[in-house]
Amino acid sequence: MKQRLYATLRRMVATLYPLVVLAIVWEILSRSGWVSSRLMPPLEKIFSAFITGVANGELIYHATVSFSRAISGFGLAIVVGVLLGVLMARVRWFEWMFEPIFSFGYPVPKIALYPVFILLLGFGSSSKIALIALECTFPIAVNTYFGIRAVAPRFIWSAQNMGAGPSRIFFKVLLPAALPSIMSGIRVALPLSMVIVVITEMIGESSGLGYYISYASASFMYASSYAGVIAVAMIGFVMDRTLVMIRNRILFWEPSGAAQASKLSF
Repeated sequence: MKQRLYATLRRMVATLYPLVVLAIVWEILSRSGWVSSRLMPPLEKIFSAFITGVANGELIYHATVSFSRAISGFGLAIVVGVLLGVLMARVRWFEWMFEPIFSFGYPVPKIALYPVFILLLGFGSSSKIALIALECTFPIAVNTYFGIRAVAPRFIWSAQNMGAGPSRIFFKVLLPAALPSIMSGIRVALPLSMVIVVITEMIGESSGLGYYISYASASFMYASSYAGVIAVAMIGFVMDRTLVMIRNRILFWEPSGAAQASKLSF
């Protein structure tokens, strides 16, 4: 019991330590005059602006809009990315068709395509959700592809010898073995959804945290702008921790191939 408590405390200290150091450095720079206090307001003013934004509902409204857009695009990317990755790994002609597209398109910043999405879908939420889905699909699809391709053929042969059909092999062998790689791709894609939603909301938008930050900065309300940044960070942190909890619940089995094989049932 004490060891678990100590381990929990160590994790908390390891998590909070960088934030405490950042806060101390921020306060020193803000109050020493080395940096203009307008550009770097004291933390007291930032937290005051954050509390005010929450109290009057403005910050909560914009945060809700951004979260709904991010989670919609992210959820769509999971469905499309996993499906594409599976098809690329299992269907040869599908791999020949899409592998060059992923190789060519992966390093391209998808935000550069936002004007095209605006022309097709307008300035509303649809263009933002579509761009988020496109950006997040790449890491999910690639990780799914490599995760399934990495499954040792002997596991498939063993399942076939035990009488398993294609669907049972997929759900009992391929998918469980590839899940760690799939979940890694999903976690990589998660912060991209927040990055894209904030950037796109800064362009021709009147709602969302991106708009809130941009408007506050343009109005020289830098404390409110940083309050919006804190809101983005908090949403991203909660989303990531939730995903980690889901991952730990799903991947309850050992990562070794032998342990996976011993737990398979047909």
